[in-house]
Amino acid sequence: MSPDILQAILLTIITAATPLLIAALGELVVERSGVLNLGVEGMMIIGAVTGFGAAQLTGSPWAGVLAAIVCGALFSLLFGFLTLTLATNQVATGLSLTLLGLGVAGMVGERFVGLPGVKLGTLDIPLLSDIPLIGKLVFGQDPIFYMSVALAIGVWWFIFRTRAGLTLRAVGDNHGSAHALGINVIGVRYLAVMFGGACAGLAGAHLSLVYIPQWVEGMTAGRGWIALALVVFASWLPWRVVVGAYLFGAVTIAQFHVQAQGLGIPSQFLSALPYLATIVVLVLISSNRRMTMRNTPASLGKPFVPER
Repeated sequence: MSPDILQAILLTIITAATPLLIAALGELVVERSGVLNLGVEGMMIIGAVTGFGAAQLTGSPWAGVLAAIVCGALFSLLFGFLTLTLATNQVATGLSLTLLGLGVAGMVGERFVGLPGVKLGTLDIPLLSDIPLIGKLVFGQDPIFYMSVALAIGVWWFIFRTRAGLTLRAVGDNHGSAHALGINVIGVRYLAVMFGGACAGLAGAHLSLVYIPQWVEGMTAGRGWIALALVVFASWLPWRVVVGAYLFGAVTIAQFHVQAQGLGIPSQFLSALPYLATIVVLVLISSNRRMTMRNTPASLGKPFVPER
């Protein structure tokens, strides 16, 4: 395999993995606070359509990125209000949020179907981006890729090296004890949910402004569910989320390269590979109870109703 072909494959893997990584890191923070938000898919698609629409109307991809982040965070507030303030079931509310997001995005995005997108360009650093093989991989990526790297480092540092991160973990591990210590459990969880929504919106913007710079209904194609599985796969550890995202990105891209080789494998089977891999990973993890329980937030999915 020539270096140019290898570089092209690695570039496509990185591009496919970036939205998974961003969405999964946001959901990791949400679940560390003890909240289970299954609406990642809905928030991603909202971010994709608002990002594309804002970029289309203003001519600036950065306006699209900002709009996607803001709309993702605002959309997550609906989930927060229902589950944290009204104490509704988190699983049912998250599923409803996904369905709502898909419906709203389809309605809003109808006017953008077929329109050329405003692509967010790459940051080609002179000389460095010309280094064979690693130049484009490290110094010639789109800005959202660098944001995902900074986000991974920042989330790890925040959770394990800051007092606020310790507070977040305390709320997720035992919200009753945290409340007894004077911690505003609902406030912490609201902030975590909004952060997760902002990350999902940014992941959606990457899809419509970088990965496929156009609007296609249902373009998230289940990536929100894969991001949810990644959090469990990673045992709620940020560095494992990074590994898992690139692993699933490689599986996603593998289908296209296998098809290009003309091996005669049905395209439907190849398209299902990322989701089959997700199921296999979840089965393997669930069979290892020790791995599943080691870092699982004890309050995950449990509503908190403060005493009056």
